[in-house]
Amino acid sequence: METNNNNNMETIEEVKQYIVVCVGVEQYGIDISFVDNIVRMQKITRVPKSIAYFNGVINLRGEIIPIISLRRRFNLEIDTFTDKTRIIILRTARQDAIGIIVDEVKEVINLKDEDVDKLSTEADIEGDENQTRYISGVGKNKANNTLVSLLNINNVIGDEPA
Repeated sequence: METNNNNNMETIEEVKQYIVVCVGVEQYGIDISFVDNIVRMQKITRVPKSIAYFNGVINLRGEIIPIISLRRRFNLEIDTFTDKTRIIILRTARQDAIGIIVDEVKEVINLKDEDVDKLSTEADIEGDENQTRYISGVGKNKANNTLVSLLNINNVIGDEPA
């Protein structure tokens, strides 16, 4: 019986949780350890002369949080806000809270290491280096047999423009 418990504990350690979000027609996974909060779309105060993908700031319970658009960050069409649009508040070890706008939050999935194909450090497609640096791997969601691009959050919210 103890052996089974040890095996179960090893399995739990290998599993990571991701929040699956939609941006356009694509699904992306965000490591749940970065997610602080998910809030409905609200009024964003614009900041003049800011970078293109920076939408502005919001006041969330007295904290001023910068907001970036994943659509603009990925060089996609401009944001269209619906009742499903959400702002995901992220916190990393390197910086304070930052919000990202996504079209929809779908679900939380569990992925084992074996369910994730890591991307090579060099771009697989010539000239697509900027896009691939935002993705750390591709997860296979066995529950509904779909692929989810796993975001490298530190690169997505980093200061370097695409």
